[in-house]
Amino acid sequence: MNTRWARSTIRSALVLLAVAALAIAGVVTVVVARTAPAAADVSIAAVEDDGANCPVTLPGSLPANSRLPDPFKKIDGSRITSKADWRCRRAEIKRMEERYVYGEKPAKPASVTGTVSSTNITVNVSQNGRSASFSAGVQLPTGTGPFPAVVVLGGFGADTATIRSAGAAVINYDPLAVGREGTPRNNKQGAFYTIYGNTSTTGILAAWAWGVSRIIDVIESSGGSVLKADSVGVTGCSRYGKGALAVGAFDQRIALTMPIESGSAGAPIFRGIPGESGAQPLSSAYSEQPWLGDAFSSFTGNPNTLPVDQHETVAMIAPRGLFIMENPHIDWLAARSGSVAALGAAEVYKALGAGGNITYWSDISDGTHCATRSEWRTPLQQNIQKYLLRTGSSTGVFRISSRKPGNLAEWRDWTTPTLSDSPSDPPPDDPEDPDDPPPTDPPPTGGCAATVSVNQWTGGFTATVRVTAGSSAITGWTVSATLPSGATITSGWNANRSGNSGAVQFTNVGFNGAVGAGQSVEFGFQGTGTGTGMTPSCAAS
Repeated sequence: MNTRWARSTIRSALVLLAVAALAIAGVVTVVVARTAPAAADVSIAAVEDDGANCPVTLPGSLPANSRLPDPFKKIDGSRITSKADWRCRRAEIKRMEERYVYGEKPAKPASVTGTVSSTNITVNVSQNGRSASFSAGVQLPTGTGPFPAVVVLGGFGADTATIRSAGAAVINYDPLAVGREGTPRNNKQGAFYTIYGNTSTTGILAAWAWGVSRIIDVIESSGGSVLKADSVGVTGCSRYGKGALAVGAFDQRIALTMPIESGSAGAPIFRGIPGESGAQPLSSAYSEQPWLGDAFSSFTGNPNTLPVDQHETVAMIAPRGLFIMENPHIDWLAARSGSVAALGAAEVYKALGAGGNITYWSDISDGTHCATRSEWRTPLQQNIQKYLLRTGSSTGVFRISSRKPGNLAEWRDWTTPTLSDSPSDPPPDDPEDPDDPPPTDPPPTGGCAATVSVNQWTGGFTATVRVTAGSSAITGWTVSATLPSGATITSGWNANRSGNSGAVQFTNVGFNGAVGAGQSVEFGFQGTGTGTGMTPSCAAS
C-alpha cells in the first residue's frame, strides 16, 4: 500500500489524540487508524464504520445506465480528487448498497458482552429491550498468543489447515444462528431478527456481517490475551463467500477479506450476470434465499437502474487486504462477471496507492466447487503473513482464467483519477514506495510516454501499462511493445490490440483516448510465458 498515506494517517491520529487529551469542554470524536510495523502497514480502522459521520443524501432518481457506475463520482455529480475523499465516498457507496442491495446493517447495539477462550467465543446482545445470544468455536495454532484469527463462515472457506499452519487461529462461525436460511422474507429468523424484528427488510448476508462485527466487539473487550482484535480476517465459500464479501465490505476492522466462488449476490457485477451464459439469474439468487435485502426485488429484471454495482462493494474493502478466489469451470458462479468486479475495484486500490493489496485468482485446474486448491495455498499464506501477522510484503496478483476473462473496458466509461495525498497537495513520487506507478523519466515534453509494470509468476504474468501525456493534451494514443520470446497475451482490458505475441500495438478505446497534459491513463493485459523486459513506446494522435 501507499506507505506515505499510512504514515500521514498515523500522524493525524496522534494529533487527534492530543487534541482529545487537551479538550476541556464538548465532545471530541476520534477515529484512530491502527498501525503495524512500517514494513507491513495495513490500513484498518479502529471502528466498524469510520465514515458514519459523513453526510449522505441518496439519489432522487435512478436513471438506467448499462455501464458500471463510476466509483469515484459522488452522488452530487462531482468526482473525488484526494485519497482523503475516499472515506466519505465509501460512505455514499455503503449507504446505497444498504438501501438498494443488502438492506441496512445496524450499528453496534446498546450492549454487546461475551467471553473469549482458547476454544470458544460467546456473544450476548441487547437492544431496545430485546436480547439474543450466539457462539463461535475457536481453534488455535501452535505457539504463544495472542493470535490473529480468520473467521470461517459455515465451515466452508479457505483451507483451515493452511490458515493455522501460517500462524492464525480459526473462528468457526455459524451464520445460520444469526440469519437462518429457508425462511420467508416476512418471517426471518435468527439472532439478528430477534433483535430487529422478523419482518426486517435487511437480507441475511447483512445479518451475517452484523454477527461477525459483534464477534469482533467481544474480542476487543476481552483484553486481547487470546485473539488480536486488530488482526481479523474472514473467508467463506459459495453462499458463505457472499457472506464473507459482505463482512469485509461493511466492517473496516477486517484486515483481510477472502471470498471464494461467491457467485450471483457475491462478487460478480449485477449488470454482467444477465449476459453471462449459464450464470445464476438475479431473480434466482434473490428468491433462492433471503440473502439480499427486500428492496433488491426491484432490480432483478433490470440491474441497469441500480446506482451501484458489485465492483463498488468490492472497492469498499480498499485499501485493506483482499484475496478473491473464483471458479471458472462452473458457469453458475459467473466468474467472468466476478473478474470484471475485481478489475473495477482494483482501479480504486490503485488510485489509493494500494494496488498491491488486492489479489484475484481464477486460474485453477480443478473445477470441484469449494475444493481445497493447491494454486491458492501460497497466496493464502502470503496474505495471512502480510495482513494478519504483519510480517510479509508480498504484492497482490491477478490470475484470470482464460475460460472466463472479463474485460473492464466493455463496462466502464470513466477513467481512474490520480488522487492527491491531500486536497491541495498532489503527491510526489516516492522512489521507496513500491506501489507508486513507475515514473516517466524524464516527463514527456510533448506527445506521450508509456511505462510498464509486470507481476510475474511461474508460467504467466500480468502487465499494467501507464500512458502519460506530455505538455499538451492528446486525443488518442498508440503503444507499441515487443513481447519476450514465447510470451502470449491471453486477455486484456482498456485497450485494443493488434496481436497476441511478438510485436504488438495497443490503441485506446473510446473512453480513455483523451488525456490531459501531464495526466495518465492505464491499460493492462495477462499472458503466458515471461513478461519481463518489455520496453513500450507511445505515439499520440
